[in-house]
Amino acid sequence: MFKTKQSYVTLRPGHEDFSFSPDGISIVPRAAIEVSQRCPENYQSLIAECIGHGWIKVVANMRETEYTMELLRK
Repeated sequence: MFKTKQSYVTLRPGHEDFSFSPDGISIVPRAAIEVSQRCPENYQSLIAECIGHGWIKVVANMRETEYTMELLRK
């Protein structure tokens, strides 16, 4: 088996390609976090505070080749 180094791009909220439109109408973010309803309330509050302060951020990683194909489709 041969391993090759894959290059990737990191997209952050605010980048024009962070979201996509699968049907031409709705906008869907490429990445998100999901907190289980079973997560204790104090942890939910802590996570919300961290996100609010920018200490936890959502990012999306895509292979560079996949991202290039996305750009070519535009």
